[in-house]
Amino acid sequence: MKYLSLNQYLRSVFGERVQKISLDAGFTCPNRDGTKGRGGCIYCDARGSGTGAYRSGKDIAEQMKAGINWAGRRYGAGKFIAYFQSFSNTYAPVGRLEAIYTQALVGPEVVGLSIGTRPDCVDKERLELISRLGEGRMVWMEYGLQSASDVTLARINRRHTVSDFIRAVEVSREYGLMTCAHVIFGLPGEGRSEMENTIRLLSDLRIDGVKFHQLYIVKNTRLNKLYRAGNYRPIEQEDYVEMVAWALANLPEGTVIQRLTGDPPRNDLVAPGWSMDKKRTISMIQNRVKFLNSHFFRHYDIKEG
Repeated sequence: MKYLSLNQYLRSVFGERVQKISLDAGFTCPNRDGTKGRGGCIYCDARGSGTGAYRSGKDIAEQMKAGINWAGRRYGAGKFIAYFQSFSNTYAPVGRLEAIYTQALVGPEVVGLSIGTRPDCVDKERLELISRLGEGRMVWMEYGLQSASDVTLARINRRHTVSDFIRAVEVSREYGLMTCAHVIFGLPGEGRSEMENTIRLLSDLRIDGVKFHQLYIVKNTRLNKLYRAGNYRPIEQEDYVEMVAWALANLPEGTVIQRLTGDPPRNDLVAPGWSMDKKRTISMIQNRVKFLNSHFFRHYDIKEG
């Protein structure tokens, strides 16, 4: 089996280190503002996946400049991808989206655009805009699937369906956009079979990329209330490692693995404690993949990085 990291993939395309610059444009989500629901997903606090940059008064151009300067010093990167990360980054009128995206696509060093959003927050008009603005650049649409079970999606208050995700992927491809799925292992009510089914769906769709996350609990969330009441138990580190390794073995060759594990906010993490040891978790995953490769996949070469 092959494990192709995002860093490897970007180097193969651009010939050098490429760094994603996380951006916060101040968006929200339809299951927060009342359009579909209130409160967001059960694992999200008030910040969601936000960086807080928007609330601090920094516009997109300022965030890009600061991010490029920092990443250039830290990683020696000379090329960058503008990554709209916080909340649902297509959930706004098209005119506003164009103005926001345009701020990020400045200079030849910005070689790509990556937009994180919900699968029910895109349509042909928005995807056509993104395709047009990203012409000549690498463009990723990052969709939060989390699970291929509609029962699970309802349980965690996602307020979208698996069919929404499939449609979003298919329409994105019509506009030449690459697609990345966010997947969470350890969701309430899910066992091995449900998690495997999620990977099978992504394999059937020939998804371009995947981000893996463990479900961790942070303060001030409904998930934390479930945990405190004894109604939810986080996934064990060994089980998470085994599940990611299985997924890597069952995704199509060439799938770009953009993330192996999540990054919880240190000051707000409730559980599981192992989530803070990212290096160990990644090392365990890589060792497990090596084991599988040597015992069951001898005819393939494993790639790391």
